[in-house]
Amino acid sequence: MRSPASVSIWFMTPRIILSSIISTPKLGTRLWTVRVSPTTLLRPRPISRFQSTATAIKMEKVDTTARLAKLRQLMGEHKVDVYIVPSEDSHASEYIAPCDARRAFISGFTGSAGCAVVTHDKAALATDGRYFNQASQQLDDNWLLLKQGLVDVPTWQEWSADQAAGGKVVGVDPTLLTNGAAKKLSEKIKKSGGKELAPVEVNLVDLVWGDDRPPQPNEPIIVLDEKFAGKDAKTKLAELRKELEKKKSLGFVVSMLDEIAWLFNLRGNDIPYNPVFFSYAIITADDATLYVNSSKLSPECRSYLTENGVAIKPYEDIFGDASALRESATAQKTDEGSDSKKFLISNKASWALKRALGGDDMVEEIRSPIGDSKAVKNETELEGMRQCHIRDGAALIEFFAWLEDQLIVKKATIDEVEAADKLESLRAKQKDFVGLSFPAISSTGPNAAVIHYKPERGSCSVIDPNAVYLCDSGAQYLDGTTDTTRTLHFGEPTAAEIEAYTLVLKGNIALDRAVFPKGTTGFALDSLARQYLWQHGLDYRHGTGHGVGSYLNVHEGPIGIGTRVQYSEVSLSPGNVISDEPGYYEDGSFGIRIENIVMVREVKTKHKFGDKPYLGFEHVTMVPYCRKLIDTDRLTGEEVKWLNDYNADIWNKTKGYFENDEVTTAWLKRETQAF
Repeated sequence: MRSPASVSIWFMTPRIILSSIISTPKLGTRLWTVRVSPTTLLRPRPISRFQSTATAIKMEKVDTTARLAKLRQLMGEHKVDVYIVPSEDSHASEYIAPCDARRAFISGFTGSAGCAVVTHDKAALATDGRYFNQASQQLDDNWLLLKQGLVDVPTWQEWSADQAAGGKVVGVDPTLLTNGAAKKLSEKIKKSGGKELAPVEVNLVDLVWGDDRPPQPNEPIIVLDEKFAGKDAKTKLAELRKELEKKKSLGFVVSMLDEIAWLFNLRGNDIPYNPVFFSYAIITADDATLYVNSSKLSPECRSYLTENGVAIKPYEDIFGDASALRESATAQKTDEGSDSKKFLISNKASWALKRALGGDDMVEEIRSPIGDSKAVKNETELEGMRQCHIRDGAALIEFFAWLEDQLIVKKATIDEVEAADKLESLRAKQKDFVGLSFPAISSTGPNAAVIHYKPERGSCSVIDPNAVYLCDSGAQYLDGTTDTTRTLHFGEPTAAEIEAYTLVLKGNIALDRAVFPKGTTGFALDSLARQYLWQHGLDYRHGTGHGVGSYLNVHEGPIGIGTRVQYSEVSLSPGNVISDEPGYYEDGSFGIRIENIVMVREVKTKHKFGDKPYLGFEHVTMVPYCRKLIDTDRLTGEEVKWLNDYNADIWNKTKGYFENDEVTTAWLKRETQAF
């Protein structure tokens, strides 16, 4: 799975109705966009009998005229001149439920990152280079596309501030912006001559959406057994309280859904493909309160929470209780003449939550200690990741063998969705399978260059055996979360495809083999995966790695490998689980991505300069690379040895799954034989 965007949504192309999408609940989601190739890999070449002539699937536009007219009417009624529609939900989730897909609804753009800004006579959609193609196809004539990152193109914050000049009011739902984002935006608005950034308590897009807006999910919550979690909730709460004591805080208000699920060893299904549930929590030195719709809780869950000292209150009570806490703490400070203690919130908590708690006088924003703890897996979780990746690898191996047999031997016609369905059915046979961790990116030929491509049933492409096939997919198991990308070719690949694949593979291997001192960040390691592409003037416009949860979100902070500033703030630590996924995308032709999941571990070195431990990676993905796309002349002896060792490991760990399957065994033996 490509490195994370800011938010992803379960909202497909406009012609698909949401009700049909959510009728079959699954774990996890994200939305797909178009990637523009940074350059052409090789000079134009004539089409051969082995080269695909397929064209990429086009995306449809939505007529947003009526929606914008209604929104502007509501803006007038609420005395707002500029209205901002972020992608996020109230919990700053990367993945959102259908009911929170407001930006997609109002703009028609279903990409996973962006922000819509509407005035009384203009509308703008800002997104980054990963999504320029998709946005240009999906936005109708009502919208201006702000291509973020290009020279002389304003950010959405700058554009909003410019539109506010002359004393105008900018409005936003305060639950959908972090406090930090709201503060910076407010400063820009005032600097440009705008009046203010105003919190609009009712979401205006929800009013436009009306009865067609999907309801908030209400899926059941389960208790995750300690044999999978590796640590009980009481211990996690005790460790968190020690951190709160160190910071001399009044308590921690938790708003991130995956942090709440991890802290209490609970899992849900409110957001497709992500085992989380809508909730808040407040943890103090003496109390723990979970704010959740109680109808989601079975008697077992209620008893479990009571045993762990956790009180249950309605989800909607959080803001009222936050205000009450503020008033109580203010009164106590006045009586005691002390003002040192504050409430703690994550730096991803909403502007609305900080306002309810009393603002800067009462609240300190921090990087969440729960997020930091969750990112360092315990030994049970690490072993679970090893085991679930073996089972998941077996499913992928069987799938690729089946697909090649169908396309080449049986000459079958299989489209991208049919292939994804087959892969899901093979995963479903594996022990402790729960569901997918995101919708599979099953993409043939030029669709593989669309990095967030999501094949649509009934309108996707037939898989071309003479073209590149890119499959980025993953699953949720009780003992871990998987995410694997393999790019294959079932016919005769072109020289350009082989060159691109081999350069990407070299970067994948280089990062896997890296050894680095404790304290090194993913920001510092990113160039290892890009170096061979850079030597040819090539690159990719996504991160190289994202953290992975343990039966949780497939994208997990705070760690990552890439050029984002936040990846320079948190160093990698033993126990981190992260992806290694360089790529290359030639728009309109093909795409290459190779992704393994690796775990950070301490390694032995001859020396230990600075008396620091040195770290490296342990790969857990067990799926072979595509032999016919590898140019071994471009590999060093060390790279070939690494590749042979990896293939031997895959063979030894997965061959037992195919004892009675001659097709899969033959495919696996061929793909893992020594170079």
